[in-house]
Formats: sequence, C-alpha cells, structure tokens
Amino acid sequence: MSDERFDGLVSDALDEIPAELTRAIDNVVVLVEPRHEDEPSLLGLYQGIALTERDSHYAGSLPDTITIYRDAILDICDTDEDVVHEVAVTVVHEIAHYFGIEEERLHQLGWG
Repeated sequence: MSDERFDGLVSDALDEIPAELTRAIDNVVVLVEPRHEDEPSLLGLYQGIALTERDSHYAGSLPDTITIYRDAILDICDTDEDVVHEVAVTVVHEIAHYFGIEEERLHQLGWG
C-alpha cells in the first residue's frame, strides 16, 4: 500500500469521528510515521496531556501528538480491508487516550 493511500485512510478515520467529539479536540496533531524506534510493533501512540488532566498550566503548551505507525499496521494486516479496519481502530484508540480513557477500559470497549 502506498504511503499516500495509508495517509488517506488515517484522514478517513479522523473524518468518521463524531462532530461533537472533534469539536472537543484541541491542540493535537496527528502524524504518520513508518515505525516507532524503540517499540517497532507499536501501532499508535498518544503523547501529551489528556484532556482530563489539563489545568491552568497547560496554556501555551506545544501540541499533543498522535502518531500512527504505518509499517507496524501493515505488518499485521493481510488485506486492504484489514488495513482500513486497523487504521480506524488505532486512530480511535489514540484519540480515546487524548480524552483520558485508559488502556484497560479501551479493551473492555473492544477498541484494544
């Protein structure tokens, strides 16, 4: 799968997030990288201060980042349909971390 097609899938997944949630997302950048250097099988990573943890000291902070790791996702997928599904799940998973939803709860909800 081309890098451009993969980037488009990430964009499509972001477009599927309900408008009431996207309006609440602020100061976040979404990146696509080939692979996490220290954890090559990692599919996605949220780095920042979750919305539930922000206080008055957050003002002026650099943007939080959500990184989707293309090669790691492609490694575990057999078909284009698998990639579409895994990208959507990974994007939702990392955005949930932005909203303060922890790993255990995501797994309970089926977004693990």
